[in-house]
Amino acid sequence: MINIQIQIFLTIAVGYLITKLGLISKSTRSQLTNLVLYVILPCNIFMSFNVEMTAEILKQCASVLCISLGAQLIYQVLIRLLWRKQPEGRRKVLQYNIIVNNSGFLGIPVIKSVYDAQGVLFGSLALIPLRVFMWTSGLALFTPASGKQMIKKVATHPCIIAVVLGFIYMFSGIKLPEFLVITVDSIGNCVTSMSMIVIGSILSDVDLKHIADKDCFVYSLVRLILIPAGLYGLLTLLGFDGAVRGVTVLASAMPSASVGAMLAQKHDTEPEFAVKLLFVSTVLSLVTLPIWSAILK
Repeated sequence: MINIQIQIFLTIAVGYLITKLGLISKSTRSQLTNLVLYVILPCNIFMSFNVEMTAEILKQCASVLCISLGAQLIYQVLIRLLWRKQPEGRRKVLQYNIIVNNSGFLGIPVIKSVYDAQGVLFGSLALIPLRVFMWTSGLALFTPASGKQMIKKVATHPCIIAVVLGFIYMFSGIKLPEFLVITVDSIGNCVTSMSMIVIGSILSDVDLKHIADKDCFVYSLVRLILIPAGLYGLLTLLGFDGAVRGVTVLASAMPSASVGAMLAQKHDTEPEFAVKLLFVSTVLSLVTLPIWSAILK
């Protein structure tokens, strides 16, 4: 895990440095983000379903979905209790990043490093409730949206489509040609490097002279330690263990969402604070994630 975390840190540093050197512009970063979200990550998710389905795996998949949905419902309660005295803009950023963390960009690579292909399968399923709430209650924090718009956002998200196609493929009994499997798999395997480079590029916007913000550290304590600790204790009491518990707890232990910083920028809602929140929680997660991985393994 130490080697994996060093690899992740160095790849983030590469993204940071090449952006500072002018090799990646903001428009390029936006294009790279779309490349990860619309091509690389869906390929990685789809290939995680390239396994033989058994009754036990199906049962575990259902458990992961139920746990992830339950966690999201708990987050809805938390955001109504936490940071009520904060200024409106800052409060919205903090609340959004309780509902939505960086499981998409950072989570899948980390989970894959611990639990291999089975981890990607479970991690992809754990992301479904997150993405539903991301485009419903999460989006509503920044801008009102109709139910139709929200449903469209969720239903047309490439990662959700990849999960649906993956399930169909897993149950269909169809075998794709080897050249196609190799191609999709090779694209999907880029997910860690490309995701970390994009995160490093986003973090390059932070002014390190003003990084010390108490709210960023309080948020990191809640998001990186208290939430996964609470979920770990609850799942242990309920009798869950192994990959089901490990993947769902790791998914809950991810830092602030990069998409949160993008939404804050788009809607002019404390964008500088959102980027600082992303920076501080991501850096601290390089310490907390190896600890959680060691506990869970």
